[in-house]
Amino acid sequence: MAYFLFLDESGQDHHDSPYEVLGGIAIEDVNLWNFIQDAQRLEYDCFGMRYSSGSRELKGKKILKRKSYRQATGHEAFLPEQRQQLAHLALSDGAGANPLSLAALGQAKIDFVGQLLDLCFKYRCKVFASIVDPGRPLSVDENLLRKDYVYLLERFFYFIEDHRFPHQGIVVFDELEKSRSHILIGQMDRYFKKTEKGRERSSVIIPEPFFVHSDLTTGIQVADIACYIISWGMRFGTMNAPAREELAGFVEKIRRLRYRTTRDFGEEQPTEIWSVKFLG
Repeated sequence: MAYFLFLDESGQDHHDSPYEVLGGIAIEDVNLWNFIQDAQRLEYDCFGMRYSSGSRELKGKKILKRKSYRQATGHEAFLPEQRQQLAHLALSDGAGANPLSLAALGQAKIDFVGQLLDLCFKYRCKVFASIVDPGRPLSVDENLLRKDYVYLLERFFYFIEDHRFPHQGIVVFDELEKSRSHILIGQMDRYFKKTEKGRERSSVIIPEPFFVHSDLTTGIQVADIACYIISWGMRFGTMNAPAREELAGFVEKIRRLRYRTTRDFGEEQPTEIWSVKFLG
């Protein structure tokens, strides 16, 4: 028995993202294949084809960009079958797409994301994320695992620990440039072997991660969408960057995917711990 944690990043390019997010979704192995099949069927239902076929990839910045919303509001809501046909036309003949088909495509993208997050809830997926203010970047030491990774793995450890033996945690990353992948593998190796907390957590989390191509892996694409919504829409605590109001419905769906637990650290009351954390 195992839980896969599919991880991606959003905002690390330091362009215009309000927050940097390292995050993803955890799903139990027995649910993974059914979830993937339902997600792929959902693509057909919304777009009349696999949106992620060919060179396209299901990425938050592509399907939830402001332009998608502007296009979606360019026409009253289509009936599902008509919307599917027009969205398929826009995807299969991009050069020949007209305002009508682009409006249908925009509506299909928005509906797809909402239903995809509902699938995550149906299959009891959990969202994990470390959020960083780009104006206060984390200190970087190539020998040490970055703070946002440590906090995320800590929360994944608590999640696996709460589900008890024989569950194991398997971490799956979007493939990085090869030298960066080697650096991350080395950092995780040192963390799990040479730190007290790392050694404890290696009892339930397999220390060596898997790297996959995001355009070929449904779990990574879902993780990317979740990270994008968190960066652009979720706000709590001292997070004060403006949020995109049109993402509010998706944010509520993300909130219900969070995992909450408590731990006794010797204080008067147990400490409440959430799987999504703002590091400041």
